Amino acid sequence: MNNKVYNNRAWLLVLPMLVLVAFSAIIPLMTVVNYSVQDVLGPNASFFTGTEWFRTMLNDSALQAAFGRQILFSLIILTIQIPLGIGIALLMPKKGWQASAVLILITLPLLIPWNVVGSIWQIFTRGDIGLMGWGLRELGINYNITRNAGDAWATIILMDVWHWTPLVAMLCYSGLRSIPEAYYQAARIDRASKWAVFRYIQLPKLTNVLVIAVLLRFMHSFMIYAEPFVLTGGGPGSSTTFLSQSLATMAIGQQDLGPSAAFSIIYFLVILLVSWVFYTTIMHLQKDKNSQGGA
Repeated sequence: MNNKVYNNRAWLLVLPMLVLVAFSAIIPLMTVVNYSVQDVLGPNASFFTGTEWFRTMLNDSALQAAFGRQILFSLIILTIQIPLGIGIALLMPKKGWQASAVLILITLPLLIPWNVVGSIWQIFTRGDIGLMGWGLRELGINYNITRNAGDAWATIILMDVWHWTPLVAMLCYSGLRSIPEAYYQAARIDRASKWAVFRYIQLPKLTNVLVIAVLLRFMHSFMIYAEPFVLTGGGPGSSTTFLSQSLATMAIGQQDLGPSAAFSIIYFLVILLVSWVFYTTIMHLQKDKNSQGGA
């Protein structure tokens, strides 16, 4: 006989969390979905448009160009920051005061607000008062981020690498520190080279950390807004106008609520889809590798 007493009042303890999730995620998302299928003409004037805004956004040539720039930017960022972060983590001291000092120094860029980062690099790259701009001018290099799209792109990439590579390095460093010393002792007994230790011990053990690092960096780089907006304002022309800036212009500058809501949902689904595909692929590859190793 089951004498267990059930008390549903325990659900009250979960209620604050449910309310918080509803206010922070579900209600705003439902609001955006509601606007995405309407043409809002005023406070009490709107009519149902169905999927018209979605088709309009998907066929917009300016947004397609911004999407291409966003994909290119994210690929470049990941290609640079992941190997560079691993390399920095491998070179960092493992113990002692040197390890603490390096950790503090490497964390500093992460503590700076995004719009301040853009301001710092905007001043840093100026030809009259900025150290980088002045130095390149003295070397005879015609560098100008307001006129040359290549210079603007190179500066934004350099700025992002400076700002966010420390995050990858710290994640990799924590992953390296979690590897048991017995693995390294076995490698020393076998006289394994540094490359062999990295290839067969450190890199496999970093797989889960790298998945997190790539997902975090992809999601953030795909949503980047404040840094390039402060640095270049999206120019010259529209060469550094990314999706988030296009969305802000549409929603705030032009007050096009319906199209911007549809654009927001498409934007969200693209990030969700790419992250899911990447995570699923990595997990399947890891599972196949583990099954082959256990066979």
